[in-house]
Amino acid sequence: MPPASTASSAGVRAVMRANRRRDTGPEMALRRALYRRGLRYRVDARPIAKLRRTADIVFAADRVAVFVDGCFWHGCPSHYRPAIKNSKFWSTKIEANQDRDRDTSTRLEEAGWRVIRVWEHENPDEAAERIQTALLSHRRTPRR
Repeated sequence: MPPASTASSAGVRAVMRANRRRDTGPEMALRRALYRRGLRYRVDARPIAKLRRTADIVFAADRVAVFVDGCFWHGCPSHYRPAIKNSKFWSTKIEANQDRDRDTSTRLEEAGWRVIRVWEHENPDEAAERIQTALLSHRRTPRR
């Protein structure tokens, strides 16, 4: 392993390196479900250009940003299980991710965006229904 690596083993490092930042299985399943409903969107885009945060799916005209959160990486209340090895590092990492998620949602909402968070374990068709409903209700609401 490289000297700068904080991984506890070569196997752990290989698994971590294989994790994708975008186009994950749950994200692709949700995008297919949205596309089947006739919804078109941008992928991996910044809802607000000056804010250095990207949403997984963006409906720019409707000002709706969708984030597909992984159960481990974002601390799902139902499925997150703390790491046993290097637990201090991982608990700090997950807490920082959750803090950043809250900050991102707050900033987008303050700018007039609707934020929808989907857990990776959610049924993609049910999540797509929730997103479509939010888009339709958002279109009926006058903009600020």
